[in-house]
Amino acid sequence: MARPPMLPGIRAFLTHCEYNHFHNKTTVYNNADLFVIIRQVILFMVISREKLRSISRYTFYLLFLTAPVFNIFRFDLYEGYFVVFGQPWTLGLQSTEFQCVDTATQVRNLLLNFILPVIVLVVFSILAAWKYGRIYCGWLCPHFSVVETINALMLKQLGRVTLWEKKPAEKKQFIAWLLVLGLCIIIAFIWSFTLLSYLLPPKALALDLYHFELSLGAIIALLVLTSVLTFDFFFARHLFCKYGCSYGMLQSFAWMSNSKAMVISFDKSRANLCQSCDNECDKSCPMRLSVRGIKRAKFPCTQCGICLDTCDEVQEKAQNGEPRLINWVSNKEAVAVDRHAASFDIKRLKKSK
Repeated sequence: MARPPMLPGIRAFLTHCEYNHFHNKTTVYNNADLFVIIRQVILFMVISREKLRSISRYTFYLLFLTAPVFNIFRFDLYEGYFVVFGQPWTLGLQSTEFQCVDTATQVRNLLLNFILPVIVLVVFSILAAWKYGRIYCGWLCPHFSVVETINALMLKQLGRVTLWEKKPAEKKQFIAWLLVLGLCIIIAFIWSFTLLSYLLPPKALALDLYHFELSLGAIIALLVLTSVLTFDFFFARHLFCKYGCSYGMLQSFAWMSNSKAMVISFDKSRANLCQSCDNECDKSCPMRLSVRGIKRAKFPCTQCGICLDTCDEVQEKAQNGEPRLINWVSNKEAVAVDRHAASFDIKRLKKSK
């Protein structure tokens, strides 16, 4: 019997077992497969995927807000160099240092302290995106965390997560809009102050703000940044992620170049179970994507896995004993997700004859 495909996670494994049991099928695993399964079971007992993503998002968001405060990373605009973990990162190119070393030492300092780390970071980022897609966006990005937060508030208060969707008649629109706008302004101001503190000394900036003694340049920067970010959070959000984020686009292009990369797959053999579902997986997607479509239709997918949780909830409420219809897949199974539609239809017609 052929070796079964490697499963992307413990939930996928459980889903696989449920499906086999429901359809009276048997799968044989070798020792390597069993080792991976046991390891995933142990990891799942410690922490689930949903909790892991929440921890990674909140930790990185907190790091984004506090990095300049604790001198973890920022650029000192007055001194003209980066500060990394409390230490000046001058690359050995400061005027006083520059005059005391020869050209070879200057080139070596630039290569080892700047160019090489940047190359390693870029290569690592591209490789991660090539294998997993926009994994940074869904699991770390502070902007995407704001997208999910505001989406959740809009869904609760307005019954929709974007301005472009049909509004429910029973919702009280005016008060709800004020709440959403207020949250957008608050988050935008916090972000503006944080971004400014990456360039100016954070403690001095905070004291000037507290005593209303900010310089004219700082006031203009805060007003402009707060206005732009409020517009983004209130009107754009996922649209910026789709079309305006250069790093997100880079990840998507790297992901699309790998036909075997991790992707959400839809089990078409059980598509009839979707008849009682009102596209809940699509509605839950923060990027408003067609979750069950081909890979090209999910170009900006952030691999957040929210659609998987939604499908689990729908199937649980249906109480039909079936596992969810969508799952993460990779390698050969992933290739089928982005098959050529025309050739797929021809093959299926040939089999049906």
